[in-house]
Amino acid sequence: MSKLSLCVYCGSRPGELPACAEAARAVGREIGRRGWRLVYGGGRAGLMGVVADAALEAGASVVGVIPHSLMERELGHQKLTELHVVDTMHQRKTMMAERSDAFLALPGGIGTFEELFEVWTWRQLGYHDKPIGLLNVAGYYDALLGFLRHSEAQGFMDAAQKALLQIDTDPLALLERLGALAPLASAPDDYRKI
Repeated sequence: MSKLSLCVYCGSRPGELPACAEAARAVGREIGRRGWRLVYGGGRAGLMGVVADAALEAGASVVGVIPHSLMERELGHQKLTELHVVDTMHQRKTMMAERSDAFLALPGGIGTFEELFEVWTWRQLGYHDKPIGLLNVAGYYDALLGFLRHSEAQGFMDAAQKALLQIDTDPLALLERLGALAPLASAPDDYRKI
C-alpha cells in the first residue's frame, strides 16, 4: 500500500493577502498529519515554498519537479525528499501528474491557472480519474467561478464538466473530499499513470 500523493499547484509569489500563505501552510501541515506525500513544482519561493516547508515540518515526503531553467535562477528548493530536475515544462507537468493521486490548486497566477485547467481537461476527456480541487482562499477565485458559470450559461461547458472540480473555502474539508475520492490512493506507485 502506498500513501496518497497530492499534487499542489500554487503561486511562486506570496500574493498580497496573508490568508493565502496561511492556507498554504495549513495544506502542507495537513498533508503531513495525514501521512500523505506532497508533489509540487519544486520551488522555494512564494506559496510553493510555504506549502513545501509546512509539509516537511509536519513529516511529509515532498517531491519537487522543476525545469533546469528555474534551477539555474536558483529557485529550486534544496531540502526536499526528492527534487527532479527536468528539461521542459511538459516533462515537469507529466511527471507531477504521474506521481499524483489527486490535484489541488491554491491561489496563484497564470502557471497555476494553466496547470489546473490542463488536469481538469484531461479528467473531462477521460485521460485520468483523479479528483481535482480548487481552494478558494478569501474569495481569490470568485471572479473565475463567476466566469465558469457564465461559460456554462453560454453553452460552452455543462454542469457535469463543472462538477469534476471540487471547490471549497476550507482547506481541511477539501483535503478530506479529495482523499475520499482518490481512486489510486492504495495503488502501487507505478500505477499512477495519466
